Amino acid sequence: MTRWLLHVDLDQFQAAVEFRRHPELRGQPIIVGGSGDPAEPRKVVSCASYPARAFGVRAGMPLRTAARICPDAVFLPQDLAGYAEASEEIMALLRTFPGRVEVLGFDEAFLAVDTEDPGELAREIRSAIAELELTCAVGIGDNKTRAKLATGFAKAVGKSAPSADEPPTADTGTGIFRLTRDNWVELMAHRPTSALWGIGARIAKRLSGLGIETVADLAAADRKVLAAEFGPNTGPYLWVLGHGAGDTDIAEPREPLGHSRSETFPQDLTERAEIDAAVVRLATQVAEETVAGGRAVGRVSVTVRTKTFFTRSKQRKLSTPTTDVDEIVQTALEVLHAFELDRPIRLLGVRVEYAML
Repeated sequence: MTRWLLHVDLDQFQAAVEFRRHPELRGQPIIVGGSGDPAEPRKVVSCASYPARAFGVRAGMPLRTAARICPDAVFLPQDLAGYAEASEEIMALLRTFPGRVEVLGFDEAFLAVDTEDPGELAREIRSAIAELELTCAVGIGDNKTRAKLATGFAKAVGKSAPSADEPPTADTGTGIFRLTRDNWVELMAHRPTSALWGIGARIAKRLSGLGIETVADLAAADRKVLAAEFGPNTGPYLWVLGHGAGDTDIAEPREPLGHSRSETFPQDLTERAEIDAAVVRLATQVAEETVAGGRAVGRVSVTVRTKTFFTRSKQRKLSTPTTDVDEIVQTALEVLHAFELDRPIRLLGVRVEYAML
């Protein structure tokens, strides 16, 4: 059996989670960031849907700039608790497949698997994620570097507006791409060094100062020159990147830091009693699942989203880590009562952070 690395990357993840909750927004330019108010100062875009990206909206862009270049966009607040819950759902699904999983973030992960047909496994993963009303691209590589870069090729397929700086694809439109030693030179040699995973604009500019413009230039560079410019560790590593080399196994799975649940209500909650009851129910579920998993709780947080999409979270650290479900639930209620609940509530979330007893 051959060892393959698969990189699974969820498409427009935060926007996709919002589409799943609000199907009526599908196909519209959606911008997620801050409290959802584009006039809010010093707040930036966290995620933009593909229709919004067609206007030039990008993650990290000030919300005010995004509103100017995409005036018809729908702005939504970040719901970190909701995205964390969706991420946990995806990662749990990936762990049902053969191999081991390394989580990179909310919306991406590596799988290391021994198989003779990684393409079929990639198709099965995409199909399973589609059942959750989400989509993903899967990059297949003979190491992590190539698998990660392969996803960029795969994501250039099937989008309404591919970014101009994304690599063109030779794929058939399946959202899956394979990049290996065999096609590395053909597909990557002529690309700028910034196309490599791990080389940003600053390093690319310094490489350019050495006359190194492309991946082929980097692969042919003198390692001593690179070491003199970037240091004895980073310099040779950049040369390795130019050859597309990388790890052929994944890191040990990360231990989760906490557990959460959230709920968007079909009708906004207005009565304090029903708001309290919802938090009690969510907190009880989270607490029972956490304790059943052999974990203690050190911190409890509650997220509230109003009818106007105004979203805030508050938290409280417990004086002593506990596995007492009643104490966890009571703490969640106390955190809830720290909010001024003067507007209809559309979403509530409860999260606990793990602690050592």
